Amino acid sequence: MDTSRIFEYFKDLSATQKEQFNQLKDLYLDWNSKINVISRKDMEHFYEHHVLHSLAIGKYFDILPGMKVMDLGTGGGFPGIPLAILFPEAQFYLIDGTGKKINVVNAVKDAIGLQNVVAEHKRAEEVKEKFDIVTGRAVMTLPEIANLAGNKLRIRGDAEAGGILYLKGGDLKEEFKAISKYWHYKKTPVSNYFKESYFEEKYVIHLY
Repeated sequence: MDTSRIFEYFKDLSATQKEQFNQLKDLYLDWNSKINVISRKDMEHFYEHHVLHSLAIGKYFDILPGMKVMDLGTGGGFPGIPLAILFPEAQFYLIDGTGKKINVVNAVKDAIGLQNVVAEHKRAEEVKEKFDIVTGRAVMTLPEIANLAGNKLRIRGDAEAGGILYLKGGDLKEEFKAISKYWHYKKTPVSNYFKESYFEEKYVIHLY
């Protein structure tokens, strides 16, 4: 897959946004040759497995201008970087416990001219700010992300105000049981938005 499929799914992108998406693969290929940011065998599916998958959150939830988003455990910048391109008027704060990966995020965002991203080598426990939305991608269980991010949300209990927007796949019944006393949740198949077979059994999880 190249960016043309992304542009089919997101028809209102500006010329700047298209150019930013077009630049991503070469930048990550270059960095991946120095630091293992993305699984090497996965790079051939970069736009599908990483960029488009990240953008499922943007299909599910319209991140409004001025909203503050924390991408917790961003790794090499997913889903944060693609979402920051898609929503240039929202503010994104990307954190990860691995400094080398944050160096890559900062290099990528500078290279493509993203003005709405701050990326720092930091653990969630060190962050004192409040956010409208916390994002992440399958780096921990739902109880773990709920526990880490719950006190980082500006508003709890209002789905339209934001919450935790998490990308995860597989059978999540036990994880939902573990959080159901404390959170409302919605589970939306990514295949509602994208027809590629890769997205079967993958979900946008909204905790609020």
